[in-house]
Amino acid sequence: TNPLNGVRKAGTVGPAVKGVGCRIAKNGGIEVKTNAIFAGYWKNPKKTAEEFTEDGWFKTGDVGHLDEDGYLTIGGRSKDMIITGGLNVYPKELEDFIDTLPFVKESAVIASPHPDFGEAVVAVVVPAEKVKDEKEFEKKLIGVMKKKVANYKVPKRVIILDSLPRNHITKVQKNVLRDNYKKLFA
Repeated sequence: TNPLNGVRKAGTVGPAVKGVGCRIAKNGGIEVKTNAIFAGYWKNPKKTAEEFTEDGWFKTGDVGHLDEDGYLTIGGRSKDMIITGGLNVYPKELEDFIDTLPFVKESAVIASPHPDFGEAVVAVVVPAEKVKDEKEFEKKLIGVMKKKVANYKVPKRVIILDSLPRNHITKVQKNVLRDNYKKLFA
């Protein structure tokens, strides 16, 4: 956690608290180990084996990285990670950037199957104002992103919606978006 007393680093959740180990797996997954964590899933050894490493570290389901001081930055959920052309894209990083743009109200970044790249980055956007020309909006958003992020992270398509689908606790339903746009490049 970001320390109450001590150095705080913007964009991080801070270093692990005393008694908790934190490491990053080769796939970018965050793993933790502590005596305070549960030992496994009740009467479900298969699920336990899936969620814990052989050496006892718990796979949180998040991806991120540790800096040189041990401060953790969470990049998002591993199930949301996009692998395009063999490169990892963390949607949260792109959403955080897109959501700062004055012409965007909110966004969700998803993967859509692509014949050449495996998966393609797709930005689903709720504009700040009514859009008259969707192609022009897409061109503008992609143009801004090309100046600020690595080329492989730039969306191949921009989808404009009036609102993002949400569940009963107002969380964006990325699974619905992925299902709706799974044939964009077919």
